[in-house]
Amino acid sequence: MTYLYLTIAIVAEVIATSALKASDGFVRLWPSVVTVIGYGIAFYFLALTLRTIPTGIAYAIWSGVGIVLISAVGWIWFRQSLDLPAIIGMVLIIAGVLVVNLFSRSAAH
Repeated sequence: MTYLYLTIAIVAEVIATSALKASDGFVRLWPSVVTVIGYGIAFYFLALTLRTIPTGIAYAIWSGVGIVLISAVGWIWFRQSLDLPAIIGMVLIIAGVLVVNLFSRSAAH
């Protein structure tokens, strides 16, 4: 269940961050509402995750996967460009998350 909670936290954070961009500085009501609710859900499920997974490991996974996903959303949804160094950096982030999950004894499995 812990990784399901972490997945929900990540997805909620990506939705909230996407809505934050669409809120236009909290000027548009519904994207602003989605932002606040999304972050609330994200932090609630991150808190549940922290019952089992150490804070540093959970946060590394949450932020790493979130960075890659929100970059993909920005590229697809908001038509923001990604250059080669950005893509290489995200590949390195994914590699780091994989190393933590596959080889670290700190990560709870």
